[in-house]
Amino acid sequence: MSRIDTFRAMVAKNPSNVLARFGLAVEAEKEGLLDEAREHFEAYLTGYDDEGNGWQRLAAVRRALGDRAGAVEALRRGMEAAHRFGHPGMEDEMREALEELEGES
Repeated sequence: MSRIDTFRAMVAKNPSNVLARFGLAVEAEKEGLLDEAREHFEAYLTGYDDEGNGWQRLAAVRRALGDRAGAVEALRRGMEAAHRFGHPGMEDEMREALEELEGES
């Protein structure tokens, strides 16, 4: 069984398992299954107080799907989370990505 199939089985067994959702989202992103990755990052972030990485990954997936507004929202929420959890480097990375996105208007 592949890693993605393992995570799919875990989520099917317990859809409220946010860490399985995160793992599935990461594996889906790696395989280019962006709609699936977006779905599971969003489910993960609904149920977990992420420190910033999940928001950053969601922003990248939304951007790749052409959802600029969704990417901006995810970056802003990720910056807030990174700040709240004391991750200034991650916050700076997301700020740079946000400035890049806003410059694409």
